[in-house]
Amino acid sequence: MHVTRVGLGAWAMGGGAWAYSLGPQDDRDSVATIRHAVVAGVNWIDTAAAYGLGHSERVIARALRDIPEAERPYVFTKAGLVWDESDRSLEPRKIGTPTSIRGEVDASLRRLQTDRIDLYQMHWPPTDGTPLEDYWQTLLDLKTEGKVRAVGLSNHDVAQLEAAEALGHVDSLQPVFNAIHRDAAADVVPWCTEHGTGVIVYSPMASGLLSGAYTAERAASLDEGDRWRTVHPDFTGEAVPRNLAVADLLRTVAGRHTMSVAAVAVAWTLAFPITGAIVGARTPEQLDGWLTAATTSLEPADLDEIAAGIRHIGAGSGPEHPKHDDR
Repeated sequence: MHVTRVGLGAWAMGGGAWAYSLGPQDDRDSVATIRHAVVAGVNWIDTAAAYGLGHSERVIARALRDIPEAERPYVFTKAGLVWDESDRSLEPRKIGTPTSIRGEVDASLRRLQTDRIDLYQMHWPPTDGTPLEDYWQTLLDLKTEGKVRAVGLSNHDVAQLEAAEALGHVDSLQPVFNAIHRDAAADVVPWCTEHGTGVIVYSPMASGLLSGAYTAERAASLDEGDRWRTVHPDFTGEAVPRNLAVADLLRTVAGRHTMSVAAVAVAWTLAFPITGAIVGARTPEQLDGWLTAATTSLEPADLDEIAAGIRHIGAGSGPEHPKHDDR
C-alpha cells in the first residue's frame, strides 16, 4: 500500500460516553470530515474497535458507503481492547487471546461493512498473560486467510518488535510521536527503518496541545466528557506551561511560512524517517488547518530552531532533531 503522508485519525469520532472519550462529537460532522478528507486526497483512515466502543468504525462505514470502491481510502483498525457491554463506562481490558482477536476482527468487519481490513493492528500489549507469540501469530494467520491485508503493532517496544519479526514480518508500527513525546525517534523508528517496517505515528499534535488552539485556561477547563485529557498529565500540573511553550515555539515558525501551528507540528514529525502521521479532525475546517503539512517540508534552519527551543524549554523527552545521530 502506498499511503499519503497524512492520514485521518478517527479517535474523536467515537464520540462521548466511554472511558477514553475525547468529548462529544456530532456524527454528521464526522461523516462530512471523512468525505472532505477523501476529496482532498487523504487515502487512509486510522481507527480502532475501542474508539467509541465500535461507534467510530460504524461512522466510517456510513461515510464511505456512497463512495465508489475504487475511490475509497484504506481503512486501518485495531484489536486488543475489549469492553464490557454491561458497563460501557469502564476502561476496556487489554486482551490478546486468539479467540478474542478472531471475534474482534469479525465484529470490526461487520461494523466497517467490508470483507477485508487493510491494516489490522494490535492496539497495546495485552495484560491478560497472553504471550506475544500467540497474538502475533493470530494476526499473521488472519493475513494468510485474507481477512486483513497487512498486520502491525501499536505501542510496542523494540524487544517486542524483535520477537514478532521472528515469527513473521511486522508490516507497520504505530507509536506516539510529537515534539513533546519524542522517544520513538531513538529506538523503534530506527528499528523499523532497518527492518522495512512502516511507521505511522499518532498524536502528532499531542492531542491538541500543539494545535495552536490550546491555552492554559482551556486545559484547566476541559469538558468533563473529555475523559482522557482531563486526567492526562500532559494537560495537568507543571507540564502544561512547558508543553504550551513548545506550541509557541512552533507558532514562530508557522508565522514565517504562513502555515498553521497545527501544520508545523505535523510537518515536524514528517521530517523524521516515518511513513506518515495520523492526524485527528472533528470538522472539515480542522482538517484544512493541517493538510498543508503533507506537502510542506520544514527548512533545516526551522528544525535547528525548534530543536534548540525544545532543549531550552525542557519539555518532554527524546531526540529534538531528525538528524540527532549526527549532532
